[in-house]
Order: sequence, then C-alpha cells, then structure tokens
Amino acid sequence: MQIYYKKEDLIEYLEIQRKHNKTIGFVPTMGALHRGHVSLVDLSSKLCDISVVSVFVNPNQFNDSSDLKNYPRDIDSDLELLAERCTVVFIPSVEEIYPEPDTRVFDFDGIDKVMEGEHRPGHFNGVAQVVSKLFDIVKPHKAIFGQKDFQQVAIIKKMVEKLNFSIEIISAPIIRETDGLAMSSRNRLLEKKYREIACEIFNTISESKNQKDFLNVKELKSWVNQQINKTELLKLEYFEIVDHRTLLPIESFDSSKNAIACIAVWAGKVRLIDNIIYNS
Repeated sequence: MQIYYKKEDLIEYLEIQRKHNKTIGFVPTMGALHRGHVSLVDLSSKLCDISVVSVFVNPNQFNDSSDLKNYPRDIDSDLELLAERCTVVFIPSVEEIYPEPDTRVFDFDGIDKVMEGEHRPGHFNGVAQVVSKLFDIVKPHKAIFGQKDFQQVAIIKKMVEKLNFSIEIISAPIIRETDGLAMSSRNRLLEKKYREIACEIFNTISESKNQKDFLNVKELKSWVNQQINKTELLKLEYFEIVDHRTLLPIESFDSSKNAIACIAVWAGKVRLIDNIIYNS
C-alpha cells in the first residue's frame, strides 16, 4: 500500500498504471473508517486492478462548523484498516484540494433540494466540489459509494452526467451493526444511552416496509413519526418515501415501483441517516 499526500505524485503514479492498461477503482472517504468502508474498498479491489482510497474531511460540505470540528478523525487507525486492502491511499491537505476557494455552483435538477438538501443547505454543492476535484485527480474507471448515503449517490450520478465524466458509479449495499444500525463514522460519537436506542431507527423503517401493506403513504409517515419520537432519546428530522429514480415524494404505493424510504434522526447531538428499499 502506497501513501500519497500530493496530487502531482498520485497523478504521476496513476498515469504509469494506465499505460499498463490497469483499471482504477476509487473510494472517496472522510476517514474514521469502519467495516462499511472496508466493504467498499474490497469491492473496488475485486473489480479493478488498482484501488485508490482518499481520506479527506471536506470542509465545504459542512454547513455546521461544530459538526466539522467534531467529525471523528483517526488516520492511524484508518491506515491500519486499509493495510493490504488497497493499492493507494491519498491523504491531501485542505490546501492541496483547495489552493483557491471553490466558487462553483452545481445544478442538480432539483434533487439536491429535498431531504438532506432541504435540511443541510449547500451540503451537496460542497460534495460535488470535492468529488469532482478528486475525480479529476484520480480519473478512475469505477467509483464506489455506499447506499446509506442514497441521495448523495444520486447527486454524484447527476454530477457525472452533467460534467461528462467517463466513470461508472457503483452503489454498494449498506453494512449494519449486529443490531441493525447502519454503520457510520458518526456512530462512534454516540453516548452509550443513545447508542443503545439507535437501533430503533432501522427497526422502525424495517417494520414500515410491512406496514405499507395496511397504511397509505400519509398514514405510514405519521406512524414512523410516532414510533421514533415516542422515546425522548430520539428525534425525527424527516421521513420521506420517494421514487428511487427521481427522489420526488410518492403519493401512493401504486404510483411507483421504485419506492425507497429515507430517514434522518437526531440521537442526542448526533445526526443519523438510513434508508430502506420498499420494492424489493
């Protein structure tokens, strides 16, 4: 496993690999890695000759300065987890990625205005800024993202389409803890009492998949609201049932064969997201 801190050095290395017809897979991360990230890296290594993992906490996608400050960082642990799993780790500084302020504004045809976009204004524009820069550096054949960040994957696919990147975007399944909680770097910020109850997020959306056979969309959203908020330790920020392709809310379960339920919940001061595909 090789480690690069400068983009010029990484670009030079990858150009040599391309001359030898090596396929390049890419997994962009913000560090604080866990088994969910490992599954993405393993998939990249399975599909491609060269696997590049970036570790970079992108300040441009945080609309809350305290969230940026508190985001977990443990590069030594990250490198230990990645050892022998990938070919290259790219660990740039903020100055390396943003030598000048990035003022680009992206048009995502409205899919950035709902759910996460509504509650985290500017977040997806910051995501697109950094991912497009990383794509320009790595020039991967395939890029792997986790389905837990379902809306982000849709945003990345839209960005690739808009910017004419020749990159295959692959969405990998959610990896969960034994109690069902979706793996996330933010989980390590949970106090014990919140961690113990956080599994109710997945339990609730899993049961909602069954309840949709008896309740209409409006009733089901109300049911999820009641289930999550019945404990003082959890607070629902949103629960939406949307079309998997358009991200637009569905009005009835008959109106979409691609329904996916997306949820954001506050567990104390930690914000957790999850989703479940209904039509599967």
